[in-house]
This record gives sequence, structure tokens and C-alpha cells, in this order.
Amino acid sequence: MTLLNHRTEGPSSAPPLLLGPSLGTSYALWGAVAPELSISHRVVRWDLPGHGGSAPGLIKAGATVGDLAGLVLALADSLGIERFAYAGVSLGGAVGLHLAVHHPQRLSSLAVVCSSAHFNGSRPWEERATLVRREGLAGLAENADARWFAGDFTAPRLVRDHRDADPEAYAACCDALAAFDLRDRLTEIAVPALLIAGREDPATPPAHLREIADAVPGATLVELPGASHLAPAQCPEAVLTALRAHFGQGARRGTAVRREVLGDAHVDRAQDRQTPFTARFQDFISRYAWGEIWTDPTLSRRERSMITLTALVAHGHYDELALHVRAARRNGLTPEEIGAVLLQTAVYCGVPAANSAFATAQRVLAEEEPPGDTP
Repeated sequence: MTLLNHRTEGPSSAPPLLLGPSLGTSYALWGAVAPELSISHRVVRWDLPGHGGSAPGLIKAGATVGDLAGLVLALADSLGIERFAYAGVSLGGAVGLHLAVHHPQRLSSLAVVCSSAHFNGSRPWEERATLVRREGLAGLAENADARWFAGDFTAPRLVRDHRDADPEAYAACCDALAAFDLRDRLTEIAVPALLIAGREDPATPPAHLREIADAVPGATLVELPGASHLAPAQCPEAVLTALRAHFGQGARRGTAVRREVLGDAHVDRAQDRQTPFTARFQDFISRYAWGEIWTDPTLSRRERSMITLTALVAHGHYDELALHVRAARRNGLTPEEIGAVLLQTAVYCGVPAANSAFATAQRVLAEEEPPGDTP
């Protein structure tokens, strides 16, 4: 299968973040933002069909935003990405809204940038599609700066991408915008959602983003002064700041789960002991171990406790085993179930390891003190 053209940046082990473009642009739209986001994420930015390096044949006349979302999911599947954070501009933002409504299990969080749950009805887009199919894109590209940017700002690379896009694929994307309206489904969106509006945006004014923010439970709205429709190009630092705060919520969610599993007392002690030298490691623990792994609903916390006990016995980490015996009790395991897990380790990890593990667990189970810390 032919996939969307894309560029991947950042560590392969980092949480994935997909970035979607606006109509008429390429993944270069994210050029000033993606490298910074790739410090903490595996960033994948992609091109619309017929834009940048994506094949025009990936989309046909009468296409829908759902068709584009399907191409994004196929790209994610090809990269081995099951769940991902997503941010998109304009049409790319519409793809994100579609994913959040129709494929919520694939998204961990969502940012919608200078976009809308509808694009002012079908007629303007039907007329634009007809114009492009008849005359090509040169005329529209001449007026791109006025539609995309505030003041005298310009981005020659993006204007060139607009001019060079395939007219039929561009028109098919217009067909998708013409048919798009998710206003009656916004209340179904359950992933953490950020809406970013450009105050000078004539295409999707702030009112469009407010409409989404008002409907999506728990959504956050940020309005950027001086920004027009392509905010990541014109105001990259402001967009980057908002996205970092939003997609960095894994550490906060992770800290909450860490407290639920291990208890407030020990987490407080760990944070009190934190130094500038250990701060990044503590953030790593909260963000990835607790914010990504322990929050994954595929396994229950009981099951994760069983796995963790086994792994700690296998590697002889008996101090860690003690705190996770306490955590296992908090996650609902009985002493008998903990004993059964340790007996299983006698078979696969060795009798001496299990002997030490039983001694540790017996001591912990006899205590009445609050549990401990670390993943």
C-alpha cells in the first residue's frame, strides 16, 4: 500500500506525536516546531495527498475527512504506532477531530490548531474545487499570504508548496472540507483536547475554536494575538509553548497514578529527596513509567502488579520488590495471590531468588506502614 509521505524525528522509544498540515501546505508547515517537540516525542509529520511528497492518487473526487484519517491510521500502523498524540492545522485539525470521535482508542491527546468542526458550509469549497480543477493552483497561490498570514509575514516555502500541489488532489481535499461537520459529535470527545486559535485568522476565526472548546469536556482554549491561519509558521514559539504544556500532561497524569499505586507518603519522600541531578530521572519516571505504561488500559493494575513482582524477583531487586508488594496490596492482590506469583517465580527465576522474595514479601505483609515508591 502507498503511504502518505512523512518525516520522523526524535527517539523511537519516545511517545509518538503525529502532526497534520493545512490544505495547500506540506509538512514544512511544522518546520520551526517539530524539531523542538522531537526532544520529548517521536514526531511524525505527514503530507496531504498530492502535497509535498505524497502521491496524488491517494485521494479521489468526493473524498471525506474520514478518508484522510484512514490514511493517517495506515501510516501509524506501518510505523508500529498504536496510540499517539495528535496535532493538526485547519484540514489537519479536522482529521484530528475525526480521529477523536471515530477512533478514540488510537489517540492519547489532541491539539486542534486554527481549525473548526465545520468550514462554513459546502458551497465555498465546491466552488473552489471547481475553480482548481479548471484553472489549477497558480491563482490561489498568489493570494496565499493574505489568507494565511497577518501583516506582511510570508513563508516562501509554503507558498511554493501551494503552487506545486496537484490540482485534482487539492480539489478532492476541498470536497472533504465541504462535507465536514462534526458539531453534533463534539461532546463525545474524551481525550485531553487543546484548541489554538489565531486572533487574526479569517478562515477559522477564534469563534470556531471557542465552539469546540465549549462542547468538548475539559478542553483548553488558547488564543494567539498576531497569529493568522498558519500559526505554527508565523508564531512558532507561541504554538510550541502551548503544545509543550498540553502534551507534557503525561507527567502530571503519571504523578497522580504513581500516588494511587504507591501512596502519597512515599511519593512525597521521593520528591523531597529530589535534586537538580535527579530531577530529569524523576520526570522520566512520572512521564513514561506512570504516565504512559501504568495508564495504558490494556492491562489492569492487578495484572501490572503481578508482572512487576515477577520482573523484580528475576533481577534480584528486593528493595523495589518490597515497595511493590505494598503496591500490589493497594491494587487489590491478596497475600495468597502474591504468594502464588512468587511461587511461579520459583519455577522460572530459580528457587534461591524466590526464597529471598518470599522473605521480603513476608516481612512487608507483616507491616502496617504505608507503601513506597519508584516504578
